Amino acid sequence: MKNSMKGLKIMKNTFSLILIASMLMLASCEIPTDLNDNPNEITLQDVDASLFLNGAQLANIMVQNSHLNRITGMFSGQLIGYTSLYSNIYGYSLSTVESNDEWNGCYTGVLTNVRHIVEAVPDDKLLVGIAKVIEAHAVGTLAILMGDVPYSEAVNDAVEDPVFDSQLEVLAAMTTLLDGAISDLGSASSRPESYDIYYDGDKDKWLAAAYTLKARYALIQSNYSAALTAANMGISSSADDMNFIPRGDAAVSEGDKNLFNAILSGSRTGDLGNNGSYLLELLNDTTSAYRGNAKTNETARHNYYKIDETSGEGNLGVIERFEPMPMVTYSENQLIKAEAAARTGADGLGHLNDYRAWLASGGRLNATFNSDTTIQYDAYVSADFASGGMENSDGVSAETALLREIIEERYVSGFGTYMPFNDHRRLRGDGETDLIVPFPLNPGGSAHVERVPYAQDELTSNSNMTEDPGLYAKTKVNGGS
Repeated sequence: MKNSMKGLKIMKNTFSLILIASMLMLASCEIPTDLNDNPNEITLQDVDASLFLNGAQLANIMVQNSHLNRITGMFSGQLIGYTSLYSNIYGYSLSTVESNDEWNGCYTGVLTNVRHIVEAVPDDKLLVGIAKVIEAHAVGTLAILMGDVPYSEAVNDAVEDPVFDSQLEVLAAMTTLLDGAISDLGSASSRPESYDIYYDGDKDKWLAAAYTLKARYALIQSNYSAALTAANMGISSSADDMNFIPRGDAAVSEGDKNLFNAILSGSRTGDLGNNGSYLLELLNDTTSAYRGNAKTNETARHNYYKIDETSGEGNLGVIERFEPMPMVTYSENQLIKAEAAARTGADGLGHLNDYRAWLASGGRLNATFNSDTTIQYDAYVSADFASGGMENSDGVSAETALLREIIEERYVSGFGTYMPFNDHRRLRGDGETDLIVPFPLNPGGSAHVERVPYAQDELTSNSNMTEDPGLYAKTKVNGGS
């Protein structure tokens, strides 16, 4: 991170001018009237702190929805790399340089901006609370994916080589940070914030997202009671989902796009898709792996998820140009509730059925697919999970059968997020191989991947970590040392 830190020092001398230039180009921005006539004397303190939100949120979208997200999809039976770079990665040949963008997005793009917000307007509880949620989201994601990461000394001008803090300590710090965000947001008032491209300054939506992230971090550590407590306060409607929503003019070929759509519209046409993936086999009623039954018809979801890798523009479903990309959602929160409740003696089946009712209404599908007459997600009953029941043909315990169904639903609903990759590692680490979704290894593989590598930029510049542990080294949260 040394190179990144040096870059940050330069940025402090120039970033204010960049921001002012941006403000001049945006008619909707109000330029402060008390700025000095000499632009060389403009400081960061002269710039509205809300302007820093946009940079932080765009950087966080990269961390959540970009290259590493697609890579973990390939390692989770959800995507297939057909040619070129993605073919090599699909075969587990993954260079540390592939993590550079997300790493820099987190530490330079997110942390630099949100830390400035907290420092510049400490009494603005809405902006401070939002900043803390974004920080917890970005850093927590890298910690879950990679293991130990810099945090306590990160983005500190006095430290050139920040230490790599224990993964467990970082996740604990993220939970504490979210608690602080919840406190700040609880005392704040909502207000329109055009630079908040997630929630437009709606504090209640930010509060719900903070609780869902708390639930996520508890679940990844197999702390199911804490996960359930947090999820009960989390996102309760898909209208409150935190998504990346591409914006732009459909008549213009350039501009915002769903990030998956963008790569297939560019130089990666034909390189990556999901035709032949285990995910689509689960949703295809012509395969032996089909998960449907007398109460479940997956035809519409199969068609929505199916990707035409030959063209970005030919896709009308999950990677349609303007299709939102999920980051923190009702789907995740509701299925955390279902799993955590099932594990702690609460009503896991009820939470699962609530979610199925939402699916039956066309939830998770866009307008092209949500009126499909084949959509069917009828409520399950306890007998379906009893030995010999619809969801228990192999005679396992009713609890195991229910958990198996919930985990499989998380696998399907989590497409486009890190959830399937995280669940598989968590369950393997806990020795619960009877619950994992049994997607096969990719050709040439000998073991399932345990982590994503550190960024080469960091390995080159930080003397505290000069060699990546490798794809198959378990992280501490999943049973590693």
